[in-house]
Formats: sequence, C-alpha cells, structure tokens
Amino acid sequence: MVYRIDSFDESSCNDDASRVVLMLTDSRDYKMFVGSRNNCTYSVKISRTEYPEWKTAVGDFISFHEAHECDTLLVMSEEDLAAARLDYAGHSCNDPFLRKGEPHILIHSTPFSCYEKIMQDQMLKSWNRLQAEGALNETDPIGAKLGDPVDFRNYIMFGDGVTGEIVVNSKQCGRIVMDVNAPYKTGARLYFDAKKMAADGLLLRDGCHIKVKDTLSLSPYLIFAATWQSLGLDSQISTPAEYAILADTAFSHRFGIPL
Repeated sequence: MVYRIDSFDESSCNDDASRVVLMLTDSRDYKMFVGSRNNCTYSVKISRTEYPEWKTAVGDFISFHEAHECDTLLVMSEEDLAAARLDYAGHSCNDPFLRKGEPHILIHSTPFSCYEKIMQDQMLKSWNRLQAEGALNETDPIGAKLGDPVDFRNYIMFGDGVTGEIVVNSKQCGRIVMDVNAPYKTGARLYFDAKKMAADGLLLRDGCHIKVKDTLSLSPYLIFAATWQSLGLDSQISTPAEYAILADTAFSHRFGIPL
C-alpha cells in the first residue's frame, strides 16, 4: 500500500523497517540521497529544486513498490503527488525503452575473483542467487553496512562514475571506504547495452536505481569488460578515481560512445 503524509521525523524513529520511505525535499545539498538514519527505515530523499526529473522518480518509486506489493510512505504534499502522477501517466517502472536522460550504457563493477566466475557462468547473478548456489563466503553484502534493504539482494545493481569502484574497494576492505584516492586491487568494470536490456523487459527502475532482477546473461548485452590487462596497465593496483576514468576513457575511445 502507498501512504502519503506531509512530514516525517527521522530524529527519533521507530518506524516499520519493512516500509520504504520517499521524501520530497527542497534541499540544495543533493539531487538524491538514500540510506537509513537513526535506525530509521530506509529512505529515499529527492530534491525537486536540484533534480528536474523528480516527478518521474516519484512515479517509478510508486510503480516499482506497488508492483512488488511493498508498503511505502510518501512524504510530500497532495499537490506534488498529484503532479507526479499526472506527469507519469502512461509509464511504468519497466518501460521497454530508455527515457530522456537515462544512460545508454550501464556499468557494473566487481572484484576480479567474481569476474572470473561471471565469465565462467556467462551471467551476472544477484547476491541472493549466489548465496543460494553456495558461491559466497559472506553472510551479508557490503550494502548492509549502509542500511540497504534486504530486498536489494534480489537485484543486480548498476552505476556510473566512481560508485562501483567504491563498492569493490569497500567489499575488499570489509568496511565502507569512501576515499576515491585510496589504493585498491582493481577488478572488472562491465559495460552493458541499456537500450537492449530495456527492450527485452529486463530494466527495472525503483526511483533511485536502475537494476535487473536475479540474473543477467552477458550475451547479447555485454559490450566491453575493462580489466587491468585489457586496459594495458602495468599493475592491478590503482585507485577508484583513476581506474574509473581510465576504463571509461578506453571504452569511449574504442566504441565511440561518450559516458
């Protein structure tokens, strides 16, 4: 069920952890901010002043969670909710096409040991799928330290910029490491054709992420796999910031696709 309220206090929260909250704000500090605060339920904050596509994001959030029968709490005015619903009419969280502003290339970063298994299977798999197959030696994904909902474990996540490399480094360290200039052991940076994925009904939008449920075959979606060897680097050691730029630049030069 979707519920709407005018305000929500995170300073002393005892809300139901199974519920996901979306808060529409006027903050100048971010476009979108996600996480859990004060042991409160996981929340998504969207700034309508900094994020022009906020109506689409609100629509995707509602569409995704209604499709998965999740209780959601919308913190916004009735007028803003009505405006978002009107703007979103005719869309769904799994639209079989890319909307204006959506990336044509989706990037998934993974440690090198995981990349070798991915190539063997010719498939990406969600954390829950890998856990069920006995392929993991961890009890929780690194995102649990950020308060990610348990449901995230059913999905393969994509990102851009340095985000994926931060995840790889944090996974290796066993803690969240936000320093993009910290030395780390590079893995693989996988570049996928988002348009094909959308056309085949694989892309899901939840208001803040683009993701695929359960599994994703490499063929016909994988365009390029960047590793330290394929990039011609002298060493596997780099930094998240440096490696992301090197890999993205190599991809753009090779395929003529700007990122």
